[in-house]
Amino acid sequence: MNKRYRLKQDEWKLIDEYRADKEAKSLLAGECEEVGIDINSVSHYWYKSKKFSIFAKPNEFTRNEFLKSIEELISNYSPSYPQIDYPKREDGHLLIINPADVHIGKFADSLETGDDYNIEIAKERVREGVKGILRNAEGYPLEKILFCIGNDILHTDTSLSTNGTTKGTPQDTDGKWFRHFTEALELYVEIVEMLIQIAPVDCVHSMSNHDYMSGFHLAHALKSWYRNTDSVKVDAEPKHRKYYSWKNSLIGLTHGDGAKLNSLPLHMAQEEPIMWANTKYRYWYLHHLHHKQRYKFMSSFDNIGVTVEFLRSPSGSDSWHYQKGYTGSIKAVEGFVHNKYGQIAHLTHIF
Repeated sequence: MNKRYRLKQDEWKLIDEYRADKEAKSLLAGECEEVGIDINSVSHYWYKSKKFSIFAKPNEFTRNEFLKSIEELISNYSPSYPQIDYPKREDGHLLIINPADVHIGKFADSLETGDDYNIEIAKERVREGVKGILRNAEGYPLEKILFCIGNDILHTDTSLSTNGTTKGTPQDTDGKWFRHFTEALELYVEIVEMLIQIAPVDCVHSMSNHDYMSGFHLAHALKSWYRNTDSVKVDAEPKHRKYYSWKNSLIGLTHGDGAKLNSLPLHMAQEEPIMWANTKYRYWYLHHLHHKQRYKFMSSFDNIGVTVEFLRSPSGSDSWHYQKGYTGSIKAVEGFVHNKYGQIAHLTHIF
């Protein structure tokens, strides 16, 4: 375990031994009893000897103790789900559902922006959009669902008076940060429970600029929620670029505010060379811009190389975007169907 303070190894060894020394702790207890101090109130103390003056924290959690306490908490409160027997598919398809840039907590007043937006509207658009994608996908035998999470699912990342993004940019918000988090978690659970009735669900989280920390915490809360079922897997890791392989398709997911667009195909080939070699059709699904853009990087005239696509958002325009004229984009939730021939359908639910 890495130590935080600039001490030599032998100094750390002495400190660790002293913390584990029951005799030293009994001496502390005797000293407290003699002068009338409750030992339970002592969380820090100085130990002085001829060689060292040590500031000790006898009640400090170690890293392993902390992780164990979190694991026990999750084990005690994670719900259980019954085993689901899904039909076997001879020609199974993958359905990708990607509600991008939902911004739960964003507030817009139609008197100012021409478009109302708040927590309830955001949640209802995700519900409606997912149901619309599922209706459009009814003709395909679905073997797996990839549910893309994150991507500014939350509008802010700071509390107190700023109600700001991760970098502190102030935002117009509907309610407090803790309500945004709980509403988003409840929405994700509702959507996942809808999807697992159809096929097993893989959730992949993308880090994003509005909620870099809180979105990460939300993904881990979702992972904890579904830890007792094999029907749901959650990738909550903090990598900025994620990769997902399905038959002959290699799918890259990132928010869209990181690596340069032109470098994404090479990042895919370099970061996942085995996946690259084992697939023929390759795609990047990006977010962040709230409107549709599509690019194709070809490896040769006859064979598709990499398609990079920015996805639409269902969220409304707030005051700042309206003032700047960033309006008029189609509001939608988008999805895709893949089989052994790559992406064979692009599904869009427009509001």
